[in-house]
Amino acid sequence: MSRRPLLILGLAFLLGCGRADDGVVRFWAMGREGEVVQELVRDFEAQNPGVRVEVQQIPWSAAHEKLLTAYVGGAVPDLAQLGNTWIAEFAALDALAPWDDHLAASGIDPADQFPGVWETNKVDGTLYGVPWYVDTRLIFYRSDLLAAAGFPQPPRTWAAWRAALEALSRDKERGPWGAYLPLNEWALPVILGLQNGASLLADHATRGAFTAPEFRGAFDWLLDLYDDGLAPVTAAGTIANMYQEFERGTFAMVVTGPWNLGEFKRRLPAAMDGAWATAPMPGPDGPGASLAGGSSLVVFRDAKHADAARRLAAYLSQPEQQARFYELTGDLPAHRGAWPLAGLEAAPRVAAFRAQLERAEPTPVIPEWEQIADLVWRATEAAARGAVTRDEALTRLDRQVDDVLEKRRWLRERREVAP
Repeated sequence: MSRRPLLILGLAFLLGCGRADDGVVRFWAMGREGEVVQELVRDFEAQNPGVRVEVQQIPWSAAHEKLLTAYVGGAVPDLAQLGNTWIAEFAALDALAPWDDHLAASGIDPADQFPGVWETNKVDGTLYGVPWYVDTRLIFYRSDLLAAAGFPQPPRTWAAWRAALEALSRDKERGPWGAYLPLNEWALPVILGLQNGASLLADHATRGAFTAPEFRGAFDWLLDLYDDGLAPVTAAGTIANMYQEFERGTFAMVVTGPWNLGEFKRRLPAAMDGAWATAPMPGPDGPGASLAGGSSLVVFRDAKHADAARRLAAYLSQPEQQARFYELTGDLPAHRGAWPLAGLEAAPRVAAFRAQLERAEPTPVIPEWEQIADLVWRATEAAARGAVTRDEALTRLDRQVDDVLEKRRWLRERREVAP
């Protein structure tokens, strides 16, 4: 789905000039979360007599356009779930109400949150959302195959990671590759760049910085894996069944997120339950960073029941409710205190995510980031397939990013010369 602003003013007539105030707090939530949160909302209503909440479940595929349409038509909800990469866009539209002056009353304490995820909710220093659930990416691996290759523990550095992949790839009876690292996904090159100290953008996020040595070093390290046959030069979707190939040993590692914990459990045979595990991302010299992802709760600037919406967000942020929400959805809690309540710190595969979330970093919090992320994977794929050299790929990437950020650059230049 497109996640860029498509502000078609003619849509406003579809929504009228707003909606009548019927005293109902409207809460828009996406996908499975929108279905199961009803149970938590009922308890909130019982604890808040006189407050009624209407939850509207929206498919993720339609959520972005529906939110933009509601904004244009003056029919926004009071509270909404927002992917944290969307926050900068809606903040730029002046659609969201800041949280800063309401945190103390809400009881939401930044110290209880994962720092990198918390930062994804800030735009130019202003807090526009509070984390609802979190995710990040790390390594899922065949612990049995890794141990047989001479690595009883997962790698913690780039050098150890490559050595493990080389050992795995030498076992031709098992499968041809050490890892499956799809080329049409932007997350891994960005993760490696962040681990290597790359800023990704320069000049106050108005230009690309992908030709800088920090990103180039990570880019070279990743592309060497493809060039040396340690990962297949292929895109996601070209392997018909990733889980089946993981079981067969076609590859022994994949970088993915918590949504796959349940999928691996369901799709792999019970006999393999002790043969796979998760581990935090290796870094250049030790455990490395990964991405700070997840969904947040935002209050719209034009909310008719902003106070009640904030109370609902605060309720959903309580560790007890977040632990319940995990049981209903499998979404990892944003509040650190919910993890022991849900028994997650005793579950090794999930505990790896807890460790990784402490080293999660936000991508640039700008509305254009998703366009830029798309360009990153295209540059990576072109270089891996030999369509362009590595220098050409990154030079072109910076040029394309500069084009995407042209308006941001122009606006900043105007502010700098304003009297």
